[in-house]
Amino acid sequence: MGMASVYTHQNSNVIKTYLLMGIFLAVTVGLSYFVSLYYSSPIIIYIAIAFSLFMNIASYWWSDKIVLKMSKAKPAKREEFFDFYTVAENLAIAAGLPLPKLYVIDDPSPNAFATGRNKEHAVIAVTTGLLSKLERSELEGVVAHELSHIGNRDILLMSSVVVLVGFISIISDMFLRGMIFGGNRDNNRSNVGGVFAVVGIIFIVLSPIIATLIKLAISRRREFLADASGALLTRYPEGLASALEKISAFNIPMKKTSTATAHLFISNPFGSTKSSFSNLFQTHPPIEERIKILRNYG
Repeated sequence: MGMASVYTHQNSNVIKTYLLMGIFLAVTVGLSYFVSLYYSSPIIIYIAIAFSLFMNIASYWWSDKIVLKMSKAKPAKREEFFDFYTVAENLAIAAGLPLPKLYVIDDPSPNAFATGRNKEHAVIAVTTGLLSKLERSELEGVVAHELSHIGNRDILLMSSVVVLVGFISIISDMFLRGMIFGGNRDNNRSNVGGVFAVVGIIFIVLSPIIATLIKLAISRRREFLADASGALLTRYPEGLASALEKISAFNIPMKKTSTATAHLFISNPFGSTKSSFSNLFQTHPPIEERIKILRNYG
């Protein structure tokens, strides 16, 4: 019964996430539509959709290479990181997944992420800090969490979200700059209609906020989902709970990190804050909450 309830929880999270992705795409198309109306230029919406598709294709093929380069990750040699390799091999077999490529980031802050376009082209990267601080059962918990991201097809979904959030912010910024520096556009406004123009402008101002909130919501749901799947895979939720406790206790930002990739990591690479208001804008749910849920599974 315990396992069934975890799977039910996973399925509902997957459904909600795809619903959020649908809303997200609607925001992108709607934003382009209002920009094209404001400038009385239907071609803008076609350019925006074409550019969006191109960015998605680029993120599909090269997101893993971009992320690894940004993180300064190096391929992990089996003889040097033997425990990391054997843990990943055993868990990949248990999960029915091909062994991902394994990478190590030289950083004392304990953290890890998974990337790639599918399970055949997946990567797991961990920091040297993570490998030095965790016991084997804790490392198993972290690797199982990352394998769950791969098995649940999160890795491609999350890179697409990054691209779409960035794209919406760029369009909004260009439009707002055009309004501020582009002079009087009364002719265009009269074509659109007063109310329509006001609605469009409000939508454009709010869309980066909507985009960011959707990105945060998807990231948070995915972390809970990967925690649950990882606990099922190892059959030892305490391993991941204990690893998360050690990771949160360190709480020092990573040396090389970026807001674009922050949500990929198992824990916020900028460090966490205790304020409930600032937690609203974190890419990850509070670690205390994740630990509590994992210990309830146990």
